[in-house]
Amino acid sequence: MNAVPPAFPTSETPAGESEPAAETAKPFLDELFAEGVLIPSGVDGLYGRSGAFEDVIDRFEVLIERLAHEDGAVKIHFPPAMPRVNMEKSGYLKSFPQLAGSIHSFVGGDADHCRLLAAIAEGADWSTFQQATDLVLTPAACYPLYPTVAAKGAVPEKGLLFDLKSYCFRHEPSKEPTRMQFFRMRENVCIGSPEQVKEFRERWLERGPKLVRLLELPCTLDVANDPFFGRGGKLMARNQRDQQLKFELLIPVNSVEEPTACLSFNYHQDHFGTLWQMSRENGEVAHSACVGFGLERIALALFRQHGTDVEAWPKSVRKVLWG
Repeated sequence: MNAVPPAFPTSETPAGESEPAAETAKPFLDELFAEGVLIPSGVDGLYGRSGAFEDVIDRFEVLIERLAHEDGAVKIHFPPAMPRVNMEKSGYLKSFPQLAGSIHSFVGGDADHCRLLAAIAEGADWSTFQQATDLVLTPAACYPLYPTVAAKGAVPEKGLLFDLKSYCFRHEPSKEPTRMQFFRMRENVCIGSPEQVKEFRERWLERGPKLVRLLELPCTLDVANDPFFGRGGKLMARNQRDQQLKFELLIPVNSVEEPTACLSFNYHQDHFGTLWQMSRENGEVAHSACVGFGLERIALALFRQHGTDVEAWPKSVRKVLWG
């Protein structure tokens, strides 16, 4: 793979509120394909990853895991699917129906199978021969955690810390390389009192930018909101921003003008505690917060900033990642 000069200056860049248009990001995606960093599948947002790409993610995860271990976080990795009933209860379909993915499967007999094969041969829609299963695709690494914690009883007085990882799915096909439909999310989650949860988020709000700057990536911290759906979603987004419940660490990947959210810092208040009946030992509803790392986005930021040849990256960056 050829080395390219740094794409962006190393000073901090202004925060942007939205991702760049696909046509702006496509030249970078084409470069990643040409250099073999990503492998096209024929579907936008669904790519194979090279060994070098995976190695960068593995090395970055070591940095996250080291900090999580120092905090005493319990490591749990969930599969890329979760029970459908849990997604329904979570309210995800109310807030983000445009992003959700469900798992369907064939459940018919021999006659139905013959009709399915005939539909495929005719180029017709064969999906009508499938039915929804009791599984959906995991939209965020922390979603399977809350019912798991609730099932174990009261949250101890000292609170709970978790280090999570999962492949996640969000249906938003795009030619922006940073907007993949399947991607990995590493999350650290705190469940406990409001004071414990706020302290946890403040600690990561300080850690996150420091960690990213060790990799010589320019970044900016900004207040953000989730992409809530519909008219009511606009009010929810405004409330989320007004209360500063969500911050994002923005790194220029597709463009300097509209940097990409690569880390997310979220305070859920008692939302999941109430939803899943997570109570503390004193009977109060537990609060929660999480910090999420978009692993593919971090890797893409590094390839964009330092070039597609990892052997030619700055020695200081290589030392942080490879020791």
